[in-house]
Amino acid sequence: MTPFIKKKEVKKDWYLIDAQNIAVGRLAAFISKVLRGKNKPTFNPHIDNGDFVVVTNIEKIKFSGKKFKEKKYYKHTGHPGGIKEITPLRLKEKNQTQEILKLAVKRMLPGGPLAKKQLTKLKIYNGEKHPHEIQKPKVINFEKLNRQNTVK
Repeated sequence: MTPFIKKKEVKKDWYLIDAQNIAVGRLAAFISKVLRGKNKPTFNPHIDNGDFVVVTNIEKIKFSGKKFKEKKYYKHTGHPGGIKEITPLRLKEKNQTQEILKLAVKRMLPGGPLAKKQLTKLKIYNGEKHPHEIQKPKVINFEKLNRQNTVK
């Protein structure tokens, strides 16, 4: 019989990632795995046992190729002809660089109420400063994990 971890036994850690010159897709895939708790041996798809992730320097995040100008994010208002599109370049112009990473991570999580709860554990900040020093987040050097994580 497989032992299931109980909600009270879940221990949540904090991780800090510097997003300077990091590829958006690779970072989003890593973050979604940590938010779901798939990096732990106690992973259960129906329990929120993921960790908190703090991302700094989000304004220096990179896309490879021409994706920064040509990639499009779509949403629909629900009305006929209500499809809206926006590019990462427009999001950056509107000072919403946090939305670029948040959209990428959100679309890598499964849909439903549990995914919405897991997405709230993602904290994104411009610059080096963040208000989570008291939690003592573990620093993850994302550039060193794989040489392809950085975009020149």
